[in-house]
Amino acid sequence: MSDPRKLARRARRLRWLLNIYPPYLGAGIRVLSVSPDLRHIRVRMGLRWFNRNYVGTQFGGSLYAMVDPFYMLMLMELLGREYIVWDKAASIDFVSPGKGPVFADLRIDDALLDDIRQHTAGGKKYLPRLQVDIRDAAGELVARVDKTLYVRLKPQARQA
Repeated sequence: MSDPRKLARRARRLRWLLNIYPPYLGAGIRVLSVSPDLRHIRVRMGLRWFNRNYVGTQFGGSLYAMVDPFYMLMLMELLGREYIVWDKAASIDFVSPGKGPVFADLRIDDALLDDIRQHTAGGKKYLPRLQVDIRDAAGELVARVDKTLYVRLKPQARQA
């Protein structure tokens, strides 16, 4: 997507939609910011009675949910309609208990976009691996999520 104004409108709309998305409301997840160029998203999840586990810390499923869709959504917008982008696999490493609000910063840079375009130029699939850390308010690592995405040019774009 090349028009920065369109991208900024999509970024604002994405933030608004995700903040009223019922699973996010139910888990206490809030999208704090989406950069106008859709390359950085900041997410917060507070610790509430409805997302607390048996031992009183952040529920692991909610920790994963707070970062789940973002890399796919960001890449779909940044690469454009000629690409298929899907989540393929994920894993989460729980490092320390989340005893309060937690935050995640998801970023995509030019190097990743160039890498994806290079690997998919011939029509082959590419499986980039991305990582995001979930940290508490003091900056301590709570969990690390590894995501593998599936990216490929759509058939119409492969023949162009």
